[in-house]
Amino acid sequence: MLAGNKISVPSYQRAYSWDTETDSSKAPKQTKVFLSDLESYSKSSNRSPYYFGHFLFEDKLSNCFHVIDGQQRLTTIVIYLSTLFSRLKSLRPLTEVERECFEDIIKRNSTYRFSTVDYDSQLFRDYVIDQSIKNKNGFDTESVKRIGRAFDYFVQHNSDKNEQYLRTMLNVIQIASCTTHLVTDESEAIQMFIFQNNRGKKPSNLEIIKAQFMFSVHLFGGEEKEELIAEIKNRFEKIYKSISSIDYQIDEDDVLLYTLKVHFNSLWESNPIEKINRLLSEENPIPFVKAFTHSLAVSFEYLTAFFGKDERESMPIHSLITLGDIAMAIPFIIKAYTFSLTKVQIGNLCSTLESIVLRHRLVGTRADITSRINDVYQKFIDTNCDIKPIREVVEQLKTAPSNTWWGYWNNGEFERSIQGLIHHPTAKYLLWKYECFLESHGKDGYALSRFDRITSPELEHIAPQTPSDNEPVEAGYCEYDEEFKREYIDCVGNYLLISKSHNCSVGNKPFADKLASYTHLSQQREIKDMTIGGMKWSKELITKRKAKIIDFILKNF
Repeated sequence: MLAGNKISVPSYQRAYSWDTETDSSKAPKQTKVFLSDLESYSKSSNRSPYYFGHFLFEDKLSNCFHVIDGQQRLTTIVIYLSTLFSRLKSLRPLTEVERECFEDIIKRNSTYRFSTVDYDSQLFRDYVIDQSIKNKNGFDTESVKRIGRAFDYFVQHNSDKNEQYLRTMLNVIQIASCTTHLVTDESEAIQMFIFQNNRGKKPSNLEIIKAQFMFSVHLFGGEEKEELIAEIKNRFEKIYKSISSIDYQIDEDDVLLYTLKVHFNSLWESNPIEKINRLLSEENPIPFVKAFTHSLAVSFEYLTAFFGKDERESMPIHSLITLGDIAMAIPFIIKAYTFSLTKVQIGNLCSTLESIVLRHRLVGTRADITSRINDVYQKFIDTNCDIKPIREVVEQLKTAPSNTWWGYWNNGEFERSIQGLIHHPTAKYLLWKYECFLESHGKDGYALSRFDRITSPELEHIAPQTPSDNEPVEAGYCEYDEEFKREYIDCVGNYLLISKSHNCSVGNKPFADKLASYTHLSQQREIKDMTIGGMKWSKELITKRKAKIIDFILKNF
């Protein structure tokens, strides 16, 4: 398949998306599965060739092909073989057969057999194929970072392998089989790839929608078909470049859903596949295809700015993003960018939405927030893009009586929700905001510190969950009675924002040792001020600090 040809990934396709690290479910990632499959086959008694699956290509020029389906597998094969040949060459010179294999699959003179998307291509060649660079300073997209992780993983795996192992694995790949299908109309090929079933990463909803759009254009585009396909390809080229910039912060299928909410001006939209399939089944789906692909490209463009340059330059945007899990806010944000609001206005919107997100998360009510904010969302349009009505809704949430439709998130319920245990990521966020408050207190124009200024921030229990030697009084803490364990250990008054290295160094040490190390942040110095004249961290001091922090939270959110 590769010998004598040049294969590349077109820029309207997604970039490299396989990963190496285990996910939260402890399931192995795709590159590990790929290698495990090869090794299992090499140890088996199976006499038939290893099957790499089916590949779809579009014929572009003589001996030059665009891979439509199979690029993740193909990229991984090339990465793995590049590391295998490097390890083999470190043991001895390549044989003539091995050298021919390298030239057929990897590189012959200045001809690279395989190229990934154009914005990752040079780094792919430098780091993986030529191995002329060793650092990752220029790795500015998530896709090229994944390529680097896969390369490093295979290098590490092969580092202690002997010649026999390497020759066996090379032979498995060299005589492996695959099937290919060549088309001149990529809309047909993209439709076909949806139904492929392999051990790689399943198509995302966005990829499925792209395929369905291309196929609809193929069926109903008429005389405009070629121009429409070119337009969709250009849109998705921009989309996938955006994904490479922001996909570590936001999921592409989430952006698809947010775009649906913006495009149809309703927060109630919840199922993109179902909604879009219904619209594509109408008599003439082409106007919708054109309009929605434009909306998608715009959403990704704006979110790239929001999570990128604007987050770095705007403290309110940085603050909302730091809060995390801001799905209910994103459709408002996309609209704000669409209406060309200034960065200051978008920052004010972020600060307003922060209260909704935080209150809804902490209160934990089953009451539906969408029904309360959908009306103001729908009225937030280009001819009425003032954020004042959104502020008024937030104020209504804060002040409405508890026995009313709006009262589930009011100040009383909010205060109740922050009395005891708080989800640790949210507690870290609140303590960072409190830190900013302490830093700026009495200092007009003082620049607030970013959350990422703190190296690997963690949540420290001042009175540890388990005191040293199980002697809390001698260690400088009050008696660990049932009340203390139930009401004081896990509350915001006993939480402290701290760096990971600092947290590791203090652990569950006596309070005097911890206190001596509290010199880095304003809230740490506040603990020192609170304990002047006494060295015990008590229920009374925890209560006093908790009251101060809760007062700050209620006044600012």
